[in-house]
Amino acid sequence: MRDLTATDARNAVLGGGVFACGGGGWEHHGVLMGGLATSVNTPVLATVDELPDDAWVATVAAIGAPAAANWEIRPVDYIDALRELMRISEHPISAVMTGQNGYSTTVNGWIQSSLLGVKVLDAAGDVRAHPTGKLGSLGLTTRPGYTTTQVVSGGNRALHGHFLSVNTGLVTTCDDVLRDISVRTGGFIASARNVVELDWVKEHAAIGAISIALDLGAAMARELDSRRRNKGEAVIEAVLRQTGGRVVARGELGHATPTVTTGGWDHGTFRVGDVEVPYLNEYMAVTSGGERVATYPDTIAILRTDTGLPLAVKDAADGGFEVVVIVVDATALPLASSATDPVSLAECEDIMGIEFLRYLPDVPPRPADG
Repeated sequence: MRDLTATDARNAVLGGGVFACGGGGWEHHGVLMGGLATSVNTPVLATVDELPDDAWVATVAAIGAPAAANWEIRPVDYIDALRELMRISEHPISAVMTGQNGYSTTVNGWIQSSLLGVKVLDAAGDVRAHPTGKLGSLGLTTRPGYTTTQVVSGGNRALHGHFLSVNTGLVTTCDDVLRDISVRTGGFIASARNVVELDWVKEHAAIGAISIALDLGAAMARELDSRRRNKGEAVIEAVLRQTGGRVVARGELGHATPTVTTGGWDHGTFRVGDVEVPYLNEYMAVTSGGERVATYPDTIAILRTDTGLPLAVKDAADGGFEVVVIVVDATALPLASSATDPVSLAECEDIMGIEFLRYLPDVPPRPADG
């Protein structure tokens, strides 16, 4: 097991920002939550092999659209959601895991570990960020007989007051309800959900996802802290070297379609030269000359050439600066079962009007029960 430090928190935000794929929360929120978690106490990162075989794990996350104007999440909201889930769960929860990597989502669970004593599991529902809770649900949308309990806490107090909700039912239905709650309470809300046995996590999660983000962040930090003159290019090279990614476009960032925030999602399409990147909270595909170059669950990131740092959708309103678009093939990283879940991807097809299922990577099928 590993004590997580302030240095780890910085690295989590840097590396997580690449895997955020344009969404994945907010940089400043990740800095706040990581700094708080590592200062009030010591969060502990554990591998799946360091937990007892009979351990039970919950997923902790934030739900909503990062570009929403009125979102509010307080650190206590993450604590309250998990505390309530622990109180009502029929199984003792000894560890938590994030639904995805991201600017702030890589540190999901750290404050809960500090204050509630649970371990942070070195795994994720997805190695990269994604727009729907179903895509980080460990294949539970198709697990026969599985009933989830999902707790959300938070909301914009000035506009809606504090909101706490406990929801029990099918993963697909509960996820839709939680998305609606996030919209009605200001745009974002903290959650704790999907209690499962450790064996299910071992079979279906992206194992080692947190360490991958931390190692990437450390490589980026070394370049940022160096005395190089052109740090932007050095950071980009570090990202490519660490992830095995490739550059698919370089040029000025523009908009093929502007960002519109509705239904709990940020919709739009960026353009770099003849390359287009449609997004639904996160970058979900890349096309060049009308041909598909990359498709979720590939990791797709846009890095600014002046800093080398990843660009979030919410921070690209005006564009007009130079970027590189990079892609890391999904099969080069740990791949969670929910990242190729046909139920979840069919929903994205309906929302975005583009194909995902036909571009699924060739991976062995996962068992549907366990």
